[in-house]
Amino acid sequence: MTKPELEIDGVSKRFPGKGVREEVCALCDVSLTVAKGEFVALHGPSGCGKSTLLMTAGGLLRPDTGIVRIKGQDLYAVDNSQRARLRAGNLGFVFQQFHLIPYLDVLGNVMVTELATGHTGDAASRAKALLEQFGVADRAGHHPSELSVGEQQRVALARAVFAGASILFADEPTGNLDRDNAAVVLGFMKKFADNGRTVVLVTHDDRALEFASRKILIAGGQIES
Repeated sequence: MTKPELEIDGVSKRFPGKGVREEVCALCDVSLTVAKGEFVALHGPSGCGKSTLLMTAGGLLRPDTGIVRIKGQDLYAVDNSQRARLRAGNLGFVFQQFHLIPYLDVLGNVMVTELATGHTGDAASRAKALLEQFGVADRAGHHPSELSVGEQQRVALARAVFAGASILFADEPTGNLDRDNAAVVLGFMKKFADNGRTVVLVTHDDRALEFASRKILIAGGQIES
């Protein structure tokens, strides 16, 4: 039987209290399995734990208890460098704030992982093809500050999938976007999943729920439905 792309088994994450603030159980014994080809939308009220779940699933935040597996590999049973390689080879991330590098142009931002290693090869042609797909090829030589909000998010999405990620994690990627730009981003994510890859999305945006193949409600650090 084919292994799930993502397995979350009995994961809990607590943040300690400080002063009068009580300890928070951001994730309370959460289990979730995501298969290849799924577009899963995690939704729920602010502070419910959905972003914590996303970061834990993506190898960015170690849980207190439980196991996270990517393609059968225990993500937190390896050291930091091995985990970084596992992320780089399999995972892409898109955030509401884009996190583009201001001193690199658009093409450089998409190719940034290749530039860091020096193994650029056909990177430029692959990056240009992605920019064409997202309708920002004419902005390849511009810097992030010269782009609209929608263009910045498209560039961030192109960067996330540039290295061949099979799982895309997205945290409120349409939060700052108008309807047209949101439709471009969500449409790409749906196509990404339809082509046999996987999307895990955190959102408050009802528009995003319409594109997902599975919707999961999070409340009080637990899966409600």
